[in-house]
Amino acid sequence: MLDTYSGATRVIYIVGDPIAQVKSPAQVTAALRERGLDAVVVPAHVAPGDLAAWVAATTRMSNCDGIIVTVPHKFAALALCDSLTPRARSIGAVNVMKRSATGGWHGDHCDGEGYVAGLRKAGCEPRGRRALLVGAGGAGSAIAHALVDAGVASLAIHEADLERREALLAKLRRYGDLVPTVGSADPSGVDLAINATPMGMQPGDPLPIDVSRLNPATFVGDVVTVPAVPPLIEAARGRGCGTMNGIGMFEAVRDRIVDFYLAQP
Repeated sequence: MLDTYSGATRVIYIVGDPIAQVKSPAQVTAALRERGLDAVVVPAHVAPGDLAAWVAATTRMSNCDGIIVTVPHKFAALALCDSLTPRARSIGAVNVMKRSATGGWHGDHCDGEGYVAGLRKAGCEPRGRRALLVGAGGAGSAIAHALVDAGVASLAIHEADLERREALLAKLRRYGDLVPTVGSADPSGVDLAINATPMGMQPGDPLPIDVSRLNPATFVGDVVTVPAVPPLIEAARGRGCGTMNGIGMFEAVRDRIVDFYLAQP
């Protein structure tokens, strides 16, 4: 593992608004250096109205190799990329950018891929499962695409914002062969249920699904990282379900971010 920095150290920014809460600078830096890349991840607090100008300035920094994108910039950053992976284009957002062959930025969205990797590490193989996903925002959209890539047998989307739900369903229909459906808070008949909303972060939040209708054979995942054991996960464990909390996603996404920056063009 590299343990020194110098003028030759490469810079990767993580940009958000706010940014003080993110854990990625230390953890991604450590993971990159453990794998031999002389790089450091630096936080950048940039307001939405300043993002385009900031990226333009960063493009002129020849020692900056990448930008990790967090809330609320993932959708806006898409338009600042010169090239995109198919899934990022379909999702309509990016969470990682690296130098393209032309010197601009190549964007991808690996939150969903990381989530699926986390599921597998937790003992849940998504392929062939009947999945229910709650939430069609940035995280939900990425996870939905990754579940399609992973080969789920079916995918139902439950989202209170009907316009957002329909937009994601339309993207998924264009993305792959699987035809997604409209879901509900009732997890009956599914064997993989995932909460991709913030519900559970605040005391008194309602549960995103009706846990009384959970089959013990259903695997339950949640993106919430604080508290470490969200109410949904606690309730699912009480029903005998296998589970993965948000920390499992965070660790797997971190590893996918490192893979993205180490991959050859």
